[in-house]
Amino acid sequence: MPEGHTIHRLAADHRERFEGRRVRATSPQGKFSDSAALVDGHPLTTAEAHGKHLFLGFAETGWIHIHLGLFGKYTLGDTPAPPPTDTVRLRLANDTHYSDLRGPTTCALITDGEKRDIHARLGPDPLRPPGGENDPDKAWRRVSRSRTTIAALLMDQKVVAGVGNVYRAEVLFRHGIDPYTPGKDLTHRQWNAIWADLVDLMREGVRNNRIDTVRPEHTPEAMGRPPRVDDHGGEVYVYRRARMACHVCGTEIATADLAARNLFWCPGCQQGAAANDG
Repeated sequence: MPEGHTIHRLAADHRERFEGRRVRATSPQGKFSDSAALVDGHPLTTAEAHGKHLFLGFAETGWIHIHLGLFGKYTLGDTPAPPPTDTVRLRLANDTHYSDLRGPTTCALITDGEKRDIHARLGPDPLRPPGGENDPDKAWRRVSRSRTTIAALLMDQKVVAGVGNVYRAEVLFRHGIDPYTPGKDLTHRQWNAIWADLVDLMREGVRNNRIDTVRPEHTPEAMGRPPRVDDHGGEVYVYRRARMACHVCGTEIATADLAARNLFWCPGCQQGAAANDG
């Protein structure tokens, strides 16, 4: 499932290509035909993301709410667009660009009120402007009272919106925190450091359209090691590196199932929470 940086990148891409310009909206697959007809011919007023949710705004008709889920994919390109396949749920097009959406979990035309309800259910997003409902202390209040592991809490979109399996594993490694540490055993200082790191890492993810989490001293060039080869791209410390040697301490990277997702961590570098409070 795409993580939050991908959705924020999609929002920026739609603003760049379609904002303020009338679009042609169609649903070759047919499942969004009625709503596409309502949007057709109207300008895109804005596009925004909150966590893994994308919102395409059309002032006169509402918002197209999109959640890619596990199988959703976007294709964006220049016109002339190729003939759409019958798997395209939504095509937006103007004279210069097009976007095709396939296989989303959600693609629905919603009202302002329905959009507000979705935001209210989500935790703060490291990529949204801070303040108000997007205050990281809102997440901290939930984390600090919870006996649930920090690894599970970071993946709970009601606690933090946009963090997925890669960022979860990598930010915990970068701060030396055992993923099984209960949320209540973290300090506020640790939480602030985790949040600040997520902000920086995910902003880089938006800019580069990939996830890179290793520090300069641990890059392939600095360490004289081969670059990572993986469909997910990017240089990482622990994600999908089970049974490989840790770049930092050489310990074998561990993996386990947690809440139906694969968890990755280094038992050598991530030995607790309190020890890292400094």
